[in-house]
Amino acid sequence: MTQRSPRLVTVVLPEMTDAQRMKIERITASYGYRVRFFRNTEDAMEFIDGTEVLFSTSAKLAASAPNLKWQCSPSAGVNQFAGCDIFTSGKAALTCSSGAYGVTIAEHIIMLILEVFRRQPEYTQIVNERRWTRNLPVRSILRSRITILGTGDIGQTTAVRLWAFQPKTIIGVNRSGKNPKDLFDRVITTGELDTVLPQTDILILSLPGTADTAHIIGKKELGLLPDNALVVNVGRGICIDQKALEEELNKKRLYAALDVFETEPIPAEDSFWACPNLLITPHVAGDTSLPYTVERIVDLFLDDFRRYAEGRPFLREVDLNRGY
Repeated sequence: MTQRSPRLVTVVLPEMTDAQRMKIERITASYGYRVRFFRNTEDAMEFIDGTEVLFSTSAKLAASAPNLKWQCSPSAGVNQFAGCDIFTSGKAALTCSSGAYGVTIAEHIIMLILEVFRRQPEYTQIVNERRWTRNLPVRSILRSRITILGTGDIGQTTAVRLWAFQPKTIIGVNRSGKNPKDLFDRVITTGELDTVLPQTDILILSLPGTADTAHIIGKKELGLLPDNALVVNVGRGICIDQKALEEELNKKRLYAALDVFETEPIPAEDSFWACPNLLITPHVAGDTSLPYTVERIVDLFLDDFRRYAEGRPFLREVDLNRGY
């Protein structure tokens, strides 16, 4: 009798620890799979043909895997897979790692708010110039009116942490109007967004980049925000009309703390770099430099792997028509 070859899992996630690799090996082997680990897409490409399960952010690998049945992306966003025939045709399933990034991005949001409110960019400049200035007016999250646009894992995890600062209100905004886990004072639909913007001191965006969210915050919406409101974006750059925001920042009417941008990296000659009242981080809020994030990514993959191997529905399957 010919022995059946093990079904193949290909993994490209170099941030993993040896213990995490061993965990994946042990669990996949228990279902009759053999796993191969690679440090980058190029190394994996040479061996992709027999892959049934792919754990990687690469759409290029998926398109080159004739036997692929399921890809799990270690990222939460899936824009790179838009138009990928193997998924849109239904030949293979696509899942993401939504739910792994809430902690690291929520902490980044808190950092951004506090840096702006406590004037840390100015104090950094003051200290670099060896001056001793101590009188810059600061602001507090205490009694602030906060609106969080996007109430998924990131929005929820952020709300939990923000409540410790005793804001006046935290309003959630989503498509359904449902209040997940009752974490928000109330939740409104995106169609009602204009009604809360005039009473928003801190506007936080944690949205995917889709046709529905493109420029959801534009010139009109920015104009509705009160003077000195802070706009924080950790979702996708296309969700804000960057030119309209630049105009408001140059008037010094609003503040912004942005981790994502319409064009990344921002071109060196772009005028956006010189905007006043702007704090920039280079799309690092949700990267995998926090070990806990990688731990969660691996655990979420293995949760869905068990489901795949047992013929059960995925928990984090992506609908590319919706973009998430």
